[in-house]
Amino acid sequence: MDSAAADRTTTPHPVVAAVTRRIVERSSQSRAAYLARTRAAASQGPVRMGLPCSNLAHGFAACSGSDLLALRGAVKPGVAIVSAYNDMLSAHQPLNEFPAWIKDSVREAGGVAQFAGGVPAMCDGITQGRDGMELSLFSRDVIAMSTGIALSHDMFDAAMLLGVCDKIVPGLVIGALSFGHLPVILVPAGPMPSGLPNKEKARVRQLYAEGAASRDDLLAAEAASYHSPGTCTFYGTANSNQLLMEVMGLHLPGSSFVQPGTPLRRALTEYAGRRAVALSALGEEYTPMAEVVNERTIVNGVVALLATGGSTNHTMHLVAMAAAAGITLTWDDFDELSSAVPLLARVYPNGPADINHFSAAGGVPFLVRELLAAGLLHADVPTVAGHGLERYRQEPFLVDGELVWREGTDTSLDTEVLRPVAEPFAEDGGLRVLRGNLGRAVIKVSAVAAEHRTVIAPARVFASQEAFTTAFRAGELNTDVVAVLPNQGPRAKGMPELHGLTPALGSLLDHGHRVALVTDGRMSGASGKVPAAIQVSPEAAVGGPLSRVRDGDLVRVDSERGSLEVLVPDEELAARAVTDLPPSQAEWAGTGRELFGALRGSVGQAEHGASVFATWAAPAASPAPSEVEAHQ
Repeated sequence: MDSAAADRTTTPHPVVAAVTRRIVERSSQSRAAYLARTRAAASQGPVRMGLPCSNLAHGFAACSGSDLLALRGAVKPGVAIVSAYNDMLSAHQPLNEFPAWIKDSVREAGGVAQFAGGVPAMCDGITQGRDGMELSLFSRDVIAMSTGIALSHDMFDAAMLLGVCDKIVPGLVIGALSFGHLPVILVPAGPMPSGLPNKEKARVRQLYAEGAASRDDLLAAEAASYHSPGTCTFYGTANSNQLLMEVMGLHLPGSSFVQPGTPLRRALTEYAGRRAVALSALGEEYTPMAEVVNERTIVNGVVALLATGGSTNHTMHLVAMAAAAGITLTWDDFDELSSAVPLLARVYPNGPADINHFSAAGGVPFLVRELLAAGLLHADVPTVAGHGLERYRQEPFLVDGELVWREGTDTSLDTEVLRPVAEPFAEDGGLRVLRGNLGRAVIKVSAVAAEHRTVIAPARVFASQEAFTTAFRAGELNTDVVAVLPNQGPRAKGMPELHGLTPALGSLLDHGHRVALVTDGRMSGASGKVPAAIQVSPEAAVGGPLSRVRDGDLVRVDSERGSLEVLVPDEELAARAVTDLPPSQAEWAGTGRELFGALRGSVGQAEHGASVFATWAAPAASPAPSEVEAHQ
């Protein structure tokens, strides 16, 4: 993986440099404290060497042969495997074989790998529109805690994290950062082959919403889209995760979008095992995760997200991952970087292509090449492949069965999918922060036509997706409308994704109406052509202004000027009582929700990462949440 250009430097773009500098300054104390803690842990060396005999014996009792002798003598690196494998989800089913491959490759490299623990992996595609979706965001922090448990035995010198989708990768990263003295490599499974074109899938979904297609038609389209092991091929949170992990130096170069079941996928997985040994404190290139995930790395992740029109979920996940490394990332950082980062990719829902088309056009190596040359990425960063992000301009190949890396293409092989910085799809990243008397929200406009980016229309307030769907089917929404869904935030319902609204809203838009969505819930990477002001903070459940919007109020969603407002006098808005409340704890039950009451009660707002690991701190200007707290 040597790169001849690894030491070449490019002057950072002034906006990237300024944002990075501010992040470093505001994070100085928390970052220093985090690094001090991780360096103290690293200075202890392989912790198992100091374990009492009984403790250590428990740690190798299930081993045999050379593995047992190596762990007993504490002379070889111990590598933890933490996996999100299950055989229900297409994205994680391929991970079944990975531990055996990793154990063999680690052993060949002079280490011992042990399966340290599994983490839950739920699928937003299955739970979409169901009660289980209200546990989805909380699962990220459960995964982080599960990762912490897996690594808590003090038996390991490095870790390999196996996971792909939505909350799973951020949860693995957050958990592993508590063990930042350990080198960590994330190992993906890869996307499934391309199926039914995404544009056709969306068309059938909209026809079904309009009553013009049957359930059998819809199921046939969905089955043709999601048809084999591997990650879903649209550019949602799962594939955004993979791209970010690669650009942040936590994947091997070029490894994110290699399909499962191929010799190259296996070779990359086995090589990752050997790298984990080399990166350990007992290897030759000790590279702890705490050093890899630094302020420049976080900025690189944001830039890559913006340049590709990635998932809005990462306006929370990247904030939470950064916080786990002692780094304070804000929505204003996203907003400012978005003004400077051009949109270089169009992958569904931002265009008709899927992630396999993106990869074939040049993929991550071409993207990194372009962004580095423009000074939009920091090159001077540690990675699991070695120092310098220039290495990530390379892509892997098998030559006579041997894994090698070569420089990726220096031109896009399909400019309808992937473009150079000099010829972007748009001059900015399309992710913006909205501000106004309804609070702060994020909106992704990369898939929204210019004429739809500003909407002023009467509000219709709905307590649920089901209430919205009922009104749509009754013909009540055949007009200009801003659909307002309060009490969908973390404190209210665990912040479910609201993609069930998309086909109906898209139908209204296609019929010539001015349409927008405003909610404290989520939409994620599948956000499409309808302007959606999402993750409104402070949320309605803590008395945020969204709780005071009424049917008929004029609402302005203006992504061009960055405003989110209800057009009523401030005095009138403040005087309104909160009439629609989130479910009480007793009401929020079923499908396991009652088990997550403690997380619901302590989760932070979306702008701060929607995490249970940080103290809730509503903005000072927020109305007091006394009515809501009394209800709960």
